[in-house]
Amino acid sequence: MVSRNGAILSPMSSTVFLEVDAEDAPLVQSRFPGAVVHSGVLVGDALIAVCAKAEAVSCFIHTQFPKEIIAKLPKLKLLSTRSVGFDHIDTDACKARGITVCNVPDYGSHVIAEHVFALLLSTLRHIPEADKKVEGGTFDYHGLRGMALRGKTIGIVGTGKIGKNVAKIAHGFGMKILAVDRCRIVELEKSCDMRYVSLPELLCTSDIITLHIPESKETHHLIDARAFASMKPGAILVNTARGSLIDSSAMLKALESGTLAYALLDVLEHEQNFTENKELIGHPHVVTTPHIAFYADDSMHNMYLDAFQSIEQWQKGAVPEHIIAPPTVVCDLPPVAKLST
Repeated sequence: MVSRNGAILSPMSSTVFLEVDAEDAPLVQSRFPGAVVHSGVLVGDALIAVCAKAEAVSCFIHTQFPKEIIAKLPKLKLLSTRSVGFDHIDTDACKARGITVCNVPDYGSHVIAEHVFALLLSTLRHIPEADKKVEGGTFDYHGLRGMALRGKTIGIVGTGKIGKNVAKIAHGFGMKILAVDRCRIVELEKSCDMRYVSLPELLCTSDIITLHIPESKETHHLIDARAFASMKPGAILVNTARGSLIDSSAMLKALESGTLAYALLDVLEHEQNFTENKELIGHPHVVTTPHIAFYADDSMHNMYLDAFQSIEQWQKGAVPEHIIAPPTVVCDLPPVAKLST
């Protein structure tokens, strides 16, 4: 194979794939037979050692590439993350070094939207409790009265690819749909009868609030004590985006006070620290899944195929289709920001 500068590359020896599950390794090895494939999450010197000779690295969200790591990988030319988000990569440091960074813009936004409703339906129709009852020999519906979605108001914070799919599903359930975003999708307003509102209005009128925005300085702890205080009593909060969007201690207090009826969380603020999350996870009105909203058959397949495409396009000297670059958008609405005091 010929590299970007015309030199002959050894068979994929300069390519490294990180965080590859055992069931996905054959797919990677069939496409890149000489690549280094690593299953675990590497940090510090261990990460540097594995990637020391790599020109192209494909990673996932748990492997961090801060500027300190990037500085110690002199041969690195391409970082292709198999995720939509890229906050685990210091893109400024990559830009300074001339390293191309790619992501997977939409490997399966529909599966994350589906997981939102899997959490809602399973919880609000008491599926786990009902299953345990029947397994225990009690075929009795008493104590299992559920909550219907039809006619309820769902507030969608962020109407990007995932939020858009959530709106479409919610519309199918006959829900009233509110949304917060800087950028309006006019077609969605019409097809789903969705209405864009301010964050304060969404919080105080929604029965269900679901988060679909990226983590940033502006959105860190977007849902804090003030936000919980302004919510409709008995609201339900769903988070399949980033754990740091919610102030965990404030959420626990909202649950204990009854302001929040349920917290349905696929992500946690302290995701790798069970002890830090123990009280929240153990709360009877909290349902947690281990960051699996993205983890479905077709989404995983698409994730790898897009990463493969980026690497192959780069190796041929082309600009990868999924290179990270600022989009051109029209944002004429107020920014999504914390509630003021």
